[in-house]
Amino acid sequence: MAVKIVRQPKKIALIGAPSSAAAFSAGSEKAPAALRAAGLEAKLQGVGYEVVDYGDCAPRLFANDDEHRRARNLTEIVAGLNDLKTRAELAVKSGALVLVLGGDCAQAIGLLTGARRYYKHVNLLWFDRDADLNTPASTPSGRIDGMVVAHIIGKGAPELVRFWSEAPLVREPDVTLFGLERLDPPEQEFLSKSPMRHNYAADIQFKGGSKAAHEALVQVHADAREFALHFDIDVIAEEDFPAVNVPGGGGLRFGDVRASFLEFVKHKNLLSLDVAQYNPDRDPEGSGAKKLVDLLVEALSARLEALAAPTTEPAAGPEEMSSSGTTA
Repeated sequence: MAVKIVRQPKKIALIGAPSSAAAFSAGSEKAPAALRAAGLEAKLQGVGYEVVDYGDCAPRLFANDDEHRRARNLTEIVAGLNDLKTRAELAVKSGALVLVLGGDCAQAIGLLTGARRYYKHVNLLWFDRDADLNTPASTPSGRIDGMVVAHIIGKGAPELVRFWSEAPLVREPDVTLFGLERLDPPEQEFLSKSPMRHNYAADIQFKGGSKAAHEALVQVHADAREFALHFDIDVIAEEDFPAVNVPGGGGLRFGDVRASFLEFVKHKNLLSLDVAQYNPDRDPEGSGAKKLVDLLVEALSARLEALAAPTTEPAAGPEEMSSSGTTA
């Protein structure tokens, strides 16, 4: 029989995905432990959440893997995704908001695959300075971190494209990129022909984070369908948050990131959130971990308030509050 997921607004399912296998350098595999040590779970409980901790997946570590220059560490990445998928399926089935403390961006594939076990469609809001639309055929680095969105929409290494049995994992029209600043020429060419919506950092700064976020939520059809939010910390300007693998110049100032992030997290149809690219090795004093935990707690606290606020719309019945998926 089909499984109905009844959303539990006061519950968070916490999963650690300690991986740097897809990344451009080591260190991000330490992020889940650092964020836990900064008090994330206790602070979420303090603002009113019931937190169920599904533990950490086995660590998957950065390596140069010069034998596979077009798709480095693919075997390790797939193993990590299988581990995360199992935990994500249980977490999604519970009806809680799923929060994945990731290392590299590839973990989004495992989280989305777990969600698709129960939801026929899940849209994707990709909050990132990079489009991640390279493939093994176009990559300048061979790092899967720069190819994650391409694989989600069904283009790239067969091992990842077919990780979800029915490619694509998310259709191009159902993906919105937010915060773009760094694009390789093949990615730029692809976006010029794709129905994927995309928002550049400069435009977000001009409009302001809150207004730009509202427009992006419309683009991703958030009012009509559940969506996943991927939050790559390197979207923040280096002067505001240097503890990432690939900082570079530019980026969004923290105020715009915060304003946008709060709007995204408050939305009732947010199904899951994964956080990627925080690197504790570049944060010896732990100030970055504290700043990130404070941002997560602030946004999730605002979500509780928004979901509890009275509305003039008719209350949703059981059928409207649930979603049917594949058979259990």
